[in-house]
Amino acid sequence: MFEGFRTFIMRGNVVDLAVGVVIGTAFGAVVESLVKDVLMAVIATLVGQPDFSNMLVFGAVRLGSFLTAVINFLLIAAAIYFFVVVPINKLNGLIRKPEPPPAPPKASAEEKLLTEIRDLLQQNITRS
Repeated sequence: MFEGFRTFIMRGNVVDLAVGVVIGTAFGAVVESLVKDVLMAVIATLVGQPDFSNMLVFGAVRLGSFLTAVINFLLIAAAIYFFVVVPINKLNGLIRKPEPPPAPPKASAEEKLLTEIRDLLQQNITRS
């Protein structure tokens, strides 16, 4: 019972999806801050203040909030990588044994015939 659950949880798809959701959420905050705190602030100063909440005068663009969102994104990404991805990869390396490389495909009848012809031609060249 628990073996199947462990196999399900350790699948790459589940971990990749969880990492994608967390990273996507963090990146969403970066994009939201870029639009809200930087781009909308510049647009509001050019157009006036149509309906922007708490918009300040030009020169008061809130880059600090955007920078905080970028730093938060990088910290979240690093934390996810070092505390989730790396341990999962190490655990997968301990659990899974490396698969042997696949055997080369067997030569077809045509390939065998061409190999024989090549070998005979080489023998004739070396005799001359």
